[in-house]
Amino acid sequence: MSVEFPDLPYAIDALEPHVSAKTLEFHHGKHHKAYVDKLNAAIDGTAYDDQSLEQIILGAHDASDTGVFNNAAQAWNHTFLWHSMSPNGGGEPQGPLAGEIGSAFGDATGFRAEFKNAALGQFGSGWAWLVRTVDGLEIVTTGNADSPLVDGNTPLLTLDVWEHAYYLDYQNRRDAYVDTFLDKLINWKFAAQNLEADRNAA
Repeated sequence: MSVEFPDLPYAIDALEPHVSAKTLEFHHGKHHKAYVDKLNAAIDGTAYDDQSLEQIILGAHDASDTGVFNNAAQAWNHTFLWHSMSPNGGGEPQGPLAGEIGSAFGDATGFRAEFKNAALGQFGSGWAWLVRTVDGLEIVTTGNADSPLVDGNTPLLTLDVWEHAYYLDYQNRRDAYVDTFLDKLINWKFAAQNLEADRNAA
């Protein structure tokens, strides 16, 4: 059973002018697709072949199967990223998520400052995440293909800070890219759905 390459959850130009259609053509259509294609080639005929993507990530991590892990995690991370952005994004969290944001970071402004610092402070390629741990909400970063899943944490949303995610639109201005994500694209509804699902599973 192969891992499916997912469609974007919106039109390829839906995030313009903040993320261009050309960026998504490369980021989704080439980078993301390459991870899925390489993963499917690597797991064909192996014990991973009939597992879910999450199971592949955890199993490959435990087995130190680096090639499979990197492609599986990047396939999952990118799918999660597309949903972490919305054409109608931005604003502030609502409901229970707003309460947990307040408990963890003081308020939405405190979250924004900490998330931006984390995203800018991630040296080289990687990801900035809002996750739910046993102690509440936290902002974490991961390098390269790493994922909070391997630490037992529940991702609520993410931002890709690999240069291929923003270089066509922002060149070396990662700070402008992060600001745009927080101001215009962040999908609080998706984060709230992930929080609710995690609460219900507890």
